[in-house]
Amino acid sequence: MEACVCESLNCISYGLYLVTSSDGTRNNGLIVNTAFQVSADPAKVAVCVCNNSLTHDIISNSNVFAVMPLEQETPMVFIGNFGFRTGRNFDKFAKVSFTKGQTGVPVVREYTLSCIEARVTQAVDVGTHTLFIGDVAGGQFFKEGIPLTYAYYHTVIKGKTPAGATHL
Repeated sequence: MEACVCESLNCISYGLYLVTSSDGTRNNGLIVNTAFQVSADPAKVAVCVCNNSLTHDIISNSNVFAVMPLEQETPMVFIGNFGFRTGRNFDKFAKVSFTKGQTGVPVVREYTLSCIEARVTQAVDVGTHTLFIGDVAGGQFFKEGIPLTYAYYHTVIKGKTPAGATHL
């Protein structure tokens, strides 16, 4: 792909979100940069998750997920725990405090501003990723704060993007 196209796509603003799921026996989560409200009535949200991730498999099996916007002060250690390791051979929740949401998904309050739980109504294959669209099943507001954006993550925190993430 042409460099100017890549640079142009990098100008699209994103947030950074923790997405979690549980199938009743396994919990997992990962950091994504694509989460958004799809409709208001009924309230629907969508997340885009890499097909090769354990979280993708768990969402596919359980049909539930939670999305939590990260706060700007989120440290790299927290981001790395969910963003740079696979849950296939590492327990991402071993040192992270969480509760179970009403859909059974892990809800993490540390470094997150709020939580939206959803039940999957559609899964759209978009190539390397799946766009999971779900009816909002519940939500919690934790605190006021500035959401962490992808631009801030790259320019201020100097964070990197792992292979397989939604980018070019």
